[in-house]
Amino acid sequence: GYQTGEWILLDYGDFIVHIFEQKAREFYDLERLWRDAKRVEIPKEV
Repeated sequence: GYQTGEWILLDYGDFIVHIFEQKAREFYDLERLWRDAKRVEIPKEV
C-alpha cells in the first residue's frame, strides 16, 4: 500500500489508525476480524 496509498497505517502507540482505499478495505475486511470485540466509546472534547 505505501507506493499506491491503498492502505495507510498510523501507529500512535495507544491507538492505530487505518486509512483504506475502498477496494483494499473490502478485500481485507478488518471489521470482520473485530466484529465481536468490545467497543470503546471515545468522548468528544469540549
